[in-house]
Order: sequence, then C-alpha cells, then structure tokens
Amino acid sequence: MKIKSVKNLLIGGPSTGKSTVIEALSDLGYFCFPEISREVTLEARQLGIEHLFLDDPLRFSEMLLKGRIKQFEEAETLDTRHVFMDRGIPDVTAYMDHFQEDYPKEFQKANKTHVYDNVFLFPIWNDIYTQDNERFEDLDLAESLQDSLVKTYRDLGYPLIEVPKTRIHVRMDFILNSIKTK
Repeated sequence: MKIKSVKNLLIGGPSTGKSTVIEALSDLGYFCFPEISREVTLEARQLGIEHLFLDDPLRFSEMLLKGRIKQFEEAETLDTRHVFMDRGIPDVTAYMDHFQEDYPKEFQKANKTHVYDNVFLFPIWNDIYTQDNERFEDLDLAESLQDSLVKTYRDLGYPLIEVPKTRIHVRMDFILNSIKTK
C-alpha cells in the first residue's frame, strides 16, 4: 500500500538557513525539493534579463508558482513518509503582496488547494545573513519580507513551527523531532 507523504515546508526570509538544512536532510536520505527561485533567476539571466523579479515580477512569480505546484504534485506521488520543501506556494503571493504587485486570482486559489502538513519558520538571523548575485535583498528588506511571509501563512491558517537559531544538526533534530508523531 502506498504511503501518503507528509509535506513539510521550510519557509523564512532570504538567507535564514533553509537551503542548508534541506541539503543536510537530503544527505540523511529524506526526499527534498530545493528552492527554485535561483533556477528561475539563472534561466532569465541566460535570456539576458538580469533581475527577472525586478523587471517583470508577474512573469517571475508565474514561473515560481508553476514550479512549486509541480513540486507539490510530485510530492503527492512519492512513496515516502516525509517530504521536505524549500519554500512553498504561498511564498509567491507573500512576495507579490509585499511589493504591492497585482496577480491573478489563480495564485490565491493555488494557496488554498495545495495544503502543506507542517510549516517550519526559519527566523531572520543576522549572524548568517549574506547577499550574493541571486539574492538582492538587504537585511532590512529580508526582515520585512519575513513579516509578509508570516502574515500570509497565518492568514491561510497555518500554525508556524519556529526553528531555533542554532547549528545545522540541532535545527535538523528539532524538525525531525517535531514530525516524529505525524
């Protein structure tokens, strides 16, 4: 009999350690979906668009939404107990709302029809915050984006499980202990 995968989502502002924990969980053998915004950004750069989110936020968001829905749907087909995802579908509307950009009603519909089982919030952590070629946000913007993410997920009824600011293996243990009973 096929197991219904528990979809565990890792959210948080830029540079909060989500991807590092996802990589470590993957190394332990868990099925993990990586963040896709870097992939979308690099794809756009190959087409000559330096900052797709800044130049065409709706197009960027549509690409992200499509990719995250694809990940969610793939997670539904897996025969594994737990799946971990780096960012979720509601992140798209959180960012669009934050930047006061309009988007189609289908974005909100996707938030309501694709529901995650657990949402782990990675808080802003000044000590690990870095910027790079794909991460344009400074720390102040990262903090305000974090607020938008929290508001969006809470408005959708998700209880957020805050991950402590500590070493990677402790963060992983916290997450794994949180899902043991599920």
